Amino acid sequence: MTEEMAIDVVRESLTLMLLLSTPILAAALVIGLIVSVFQAMTQIQEQTLSFVPKIFGMGMAAILVTPWITTLIMDFSKRMFSGG
Repeated sequence: MTEEMAIDVVRESLTLMLLLSTPILAAALVIGLIVSVFQAMTQIQEQTLSFVPKIFGMGMAAILVTPWITTLIMDFSKRMFSGG
């Protein structure tokens, strides 16, 4: 394996990691924004109010994108083990 190939593998791995984490992090961002707007409108300043909806939303997002994530990881694994 040459240095360029190693750099390409690391680059592809990091790109895949970012791509796979995006839907779950986006769900947390959207839910956090909605809860923050709700807290600002109602003047409820409870810090723990946002944790339960975020955990639930992130769990649901993870369940929904699991087939897509599995496909991407399997394709990546096949490319890495086949050497191409």
